[in-house]
Amino acid sequence: MIGPTTTAVAILVPMIPSAEPNWSTGALSTIREIPRELTTAVAMPWAARPSMRRAKSSPMYRSMVPATRASKQKRNMACRQRKQSAENPEKAGQGRGSLSSRAHAASHRDAVKAKIHDRRRHISAYGYTQAKALVYPNHGSPADVLTLHTHSISPPHSKLLTLRTLAAPLNPADINQIQGTYPTAPPFTSELGTAQPSAVPGNEACFEVLSAGSGCKDVGKGDWVIPRRTGLGSWRTHVQIDEDKVMKVDKEGLTAEQVAIVSVNPVTAYRMLKDFVPLQEGNWFIQNGANSAVGRAAVQLGKMWGYKSICVIRKREGAEEEALKEEMLELGATVVVTDEEIMAKDFRDRVKRWTDGGREQLRLGLNCVGGNSGVALAKVLDAGGTMVTYGAMSKSPMRLGASMFIFKDLRFVGFWVSKWGDGLPDEKKRTIDEILGLIRDGKLKDVPMVEVPWSWETKKEELVDAVQGTLEGFRKGKGIFKFGDT
Repeated sequence: MIGPTTTAVAILVPMIPSAEPNWSTGALSTIREIPRELTTAVAMPWAARPSMRRAKSSPMYRSMVPATRASKQKRNMACRQRKQSAENPEKAGQGRGSLSSRAHAASHRDAVKAKIHDRRRHISAYGYTQAKALVYPNHGSPADVLTLHTHSISPPHSKLLTLRTLAAPLNPADINQIQGTYPTAPPFTSELGTAQPSAVPGNEACFEVLSAGSGCKDVGKGDWVIPRRTGLGSWRTHVQIDEDKVMKVDKEGLTAEQVAIVSVNPVTAYRMLKDFVPLQEGNWFIQNGANSAVGRAAVQLGKMWGYKSICVIRKREGAEEEALKEEMLELGATVVVTDEEIMAKDFRDRVKRWTDGGREQLRLGLNCVGGNSGVALAKVLDAGGTMVTYGAMSKSPMRLGASMFIFKDLRFVGFWVSKWGDGLPDEKKRTIDEILGLIRDGKLKDVPMVEVPWSWETKKEELVDAVQGTLEGFRKGKGIFKFGDT
């Protein structure tokens, strides 16, 4: 306690950036400035107090309040200005330290700051990369729970990489994770300095390496990488992560958008055509959701490998439907029908005609819709055939008759590319490299995309509206965040 015979000496706390690094993640947690009233007070007996002159000349005082060169120059300038004003009042206000010159200097500083702010990378004076991320503190509708959070990333060390996002797709699974209806979800943490533990959505992306820690061996500045596993959280401008959690890709001849969407949709199509039924050249497969990214990849890969396909699309009105059918045929589909046509009583007879009276085998079905659509596909499979379900967009169950199991011996299996890839990372990389090679050679065409620009100035509402829009009606293409000046 400070009594009447003591005095308090305030220890001055030097100003520090209003952020504290989290070395395990590279993120900064926001803190407030230290209030003046909370500075430490040291009790000192009054009789032992030195004079102010001695106190100011002591090493302790100088260490707490250093006399900088800038402060000395400022005092000398003020003295010269006063002397000039006394000697020649008419020229007062025209020196380097005058109000007009100080205003000019301030204007120049503002211009420099504006120019720095316009640069592509937002980096503080301490080397921290400024970043933004879409986050959600709890599950729900994207429009209700998503917010845009700004934070800082420290320079990388050891095996850490600082990455800038170039492109990140909006997949149905990403939306389901936000809603809380997907089997897996990114973790809720406070690593980004959010007010409450939050998660970053997004499983796919193409990143550019901005900087690498001294321990990184296989990846360096300027390389392109994709997540090695799902759950990274890709809907953000920048991220810092261990080198072993990303996969380097050869970017030559590719766009960021092509690389960003390679690990889910094309890989799903590739593995379903290869892993479940040993199809031979001339064999058939049937699929619903054929104009989706998976369906388009399956059509093109099947055509490349000599398979024939029956592709089911949703019913549309007039010229739009005919245009889509023509587009699918150009990609390599053998037959294109609507979801209404496969429900007709004569559909099985039509399939028999297409397959040369059943002599050409139809042993594989790819189902991403479920419900009645999935059952219709199963009904036309040959005995011993396999139905692979990888989605359930209708959110309706499939009611399968016992005859399909007893008399036709059909096999119903599921495929989840995330689980497959996490369990077989080397095979996943080999598949990705092969698909990227086909894209690079022009043998696998891009899916239609709806680009959502994301720059440093982009508002939260623009991003959230784009996410919410993926849930509504017919889409012109696959939604994808395309990052610009971040």
